[in-house]
Amino acid sequence: MPKHALLGFLLLCLPQLALAQEQEQVFDFHVHLWHGEKSLQEYNAQLQATGQSVTRHGAIHMAVRGEVGETRRKNDELIALSKRYPKVMPIPSVHPLDGEAAIEELQWLAQAGIKVIKLHPHTQKFAITDPKVRELCRIAGTLGVAVLFDNFNIVPGDNQDLFNLAVGLPKTQFIFAHIGGMNFRFWNSLYMARAAKDFFSDNIHFDLSATVVMLADSPLKEEFVWTLRTVGIDNVLLGSDYPQLSLKQTLDALDKYDLTPEEKRKIRWGNANRLFGDKR
Repeated sequence: MPKHALLGFLLLCLPQLALAQEQEQVFDFHVHLWHGEKSLQEYNAQLQATGQSVTRHGAIHMAVRGEVGETRRKNDELIALSKRYPKVMPIPSVHPLDGEAAIEELQWLAQAGIKVIKLHPHTQKFAITDPKVRELCRIAGTLGVAVLFDNFNIVPGDNQDLFNLAVGLPKTQFIFAHIGGMNFRFWNSLYMARAAKDFFSDNIHFDLSATVVMLADSPLKEEFVWTLRTVGIDNVLLGSDYPQLSLKQTLDALDKYDLTPEEKRKIRWGNANRLFGDKR
């Protein structure tokens, strides 16, 4: 083959090769590292045992109220891990009811380059409607830090309270984990929120952790796809919720849904990378 013909062939193939590579990339946004590096090693061992790989993954810590020193230590640990393991994106935490101490830690985290913090109303035992929660989330928005909230509806009214919180804080980006669990239907209300003039700032995103596995073989599978498209595929991220569920379970479940290859690519990798990644 002449050199110019070979060059032309390669130029034609490169975009397809790049797309194929991106189709295989995975950003596991929801990984709990309860025991720091030990948990990370166990997560990596599970990936190897199940034949999975990740391009990046979130690493979550959950703060305990009143344990300000331990919160800082665990947050520092996550940040240090991310420097030793490039695939790790630290998702540290504060406890909103720690007041000024939580705000100071949040400010320090922002200075350290943190892009997301994790809050969990049930595990951390606080009400979403507490003014301290709102103020913490407001400040996070001014600092450019997104807030990952549990949204499995363990606490009644989670969906409604989280919706009101996000609408009232348009400058803060929120990610609602588990997209409402078995109450995922509520989030179709974003269709009407977007239709209301000057009401909604499209600052709500979701991760599919756990719920995508639960519904994969259920009669609700088609309705779940409809919900994902209503909230916007561009707002949906992949998460395994390790160690409760594995990445393999999550990816196997996602493949069971009638989504296009491009929609699955965005969920597996593209959306999280666009919002929080290195933009590769």
